[in-house]
Amino acid sequence: MNRPRTIAVKPIITLIAIAALIVACVSAPVCAMASGQAAAAAADTIVAGNAGTRHATPVDDTDQSAGDSGQSAAPIAGPVPNVIITNFTYGDGSVPAGGKFDLGFSFQNKGSVAVQNMVISVDGGDGLTIAGGTNTFYVPQLAAGATQSQTVPMQALIDAKSGAQAVVVSFRYEYVDAGQRSSNSVDEKISVPVSQPDRFQINDPVIPDDAQNGQESTITLAYVNKGKGDISNVEATMDGKGFDTVSKTQYLGNVASGGSGTIAYAFTPTDSGDLDAKITVTYEDSDGQQKTKEFPVKLTVAEPAPAMDDTAADMQDEQPGTPVWLLPTVAAVAIVAIVVIVVLVKRHRKKKRSAMDEQWDDWQDDQDGGDKPEAQGHASDTPAADDTDRQAPTEVIAPQPGERS
Repeated sequence: MNRPRTIAVKPIITLIAIAALIVACVSAPVCAMASGQAAAAAADTIVAGNAGTRHATPVDDTDQSAGDSGQSAAPIAGPVPNVIITNFTYGDGSVPAGGKFDLGFSFQNKGSVAVQNMVISVDGGDGLTIAGGTNTFYVPQLAAGATQSQTVPMQALIDAKSGAQAVVVSFRYEYVDAGQRSSNSVDEKISVPVSQPDRFQINDPVIPDDAQNGQESTITLAYVNKGKGDISNVEATMDGKGFDTVSKTQYLGNVASGGSGTIAYAFTPTDSGDLDAKITVTYEDSDGQQKTKEFPVKLTVAEPAPAMDDTAADMQDEQPGTPVWLLPTVAAVAIVAIVVIVVLVKRHRKKKRSAMDEQWDDWQDDQDGGDKPEAQGHASDTPAADDTDRQAPTEVIAPQPGERS
């Protein structure tokens, strides 16, 4: 009688366990390799900050062996911590050119890790400068989410332009994230308004001394911009009663630094007596603030001159200077005097000519009488003389200028 075959159970269980162990040993390196590739891909991701970037170091999966199959992947680094300015103060209003002020600002670490070895630099640009001390400050550590304040003494330059002046605050720091030390820098910009003093000067009005009703007169105002900033939208207006003007409002435009000019108002009084008016000048200073200056005007207007007829005009013309009738009279007297002189000269010449004619006739008669017999007989009784003694001297009469020869 045959005995039944007994199946050995224990060897079968042992074989199954050995097979399972072999499968586990073969699949473990494959799983570890896949896990390492995923970690490396995550580590190569670029993390961007506010003003800088960094790269996490990838895990080198060549160093892993089959025995490290149970080790976890490398941690992924968080975002770059940023430091920003949350608020700042510089005083009330604007800072006058040449004035000093304290610039205070608060900064906060917005990252999830602490920052270390922080260096802060303040740059005021072309319009602002540090008023004593240094513009660089050191902060050893600033925890995540923490806030700290800093005050910097500053001064606006005397020749700074009006308007907002930029101040740049730079933060440079280090931090440790995922076991790795990195560095970052952030530049924050704030603005401080600077204003030049208003030195727009307008002189008092120059009024006419002889204003008369119905006659045009002029009022002038001289101005000059002594400030370093430009003046804009200058406008002048003359208000009042008792006068007419072509334009009560004048627009002069902009006046540059150092510029000057004159505001002139031509007006015609319509009433006599005291005239009250007001000249208002408006403009915008270098800060854009509107300014107003008023100048009262008070002058006395005389009555209009009365109308004159022709007779009064002739009398008025005759009063000053030489009388009108004197010139014709003098001319007539001069003419009469010339005529009388001419007549007298002619008479004198005529009388003189007549006298000379008579002398000539007498001389001629004497010459004729010497040839008569009586004269010859009488001459025989006289003793004889030389021929030179017997001849009578000859008188030569030179003709007068203007006479007949």
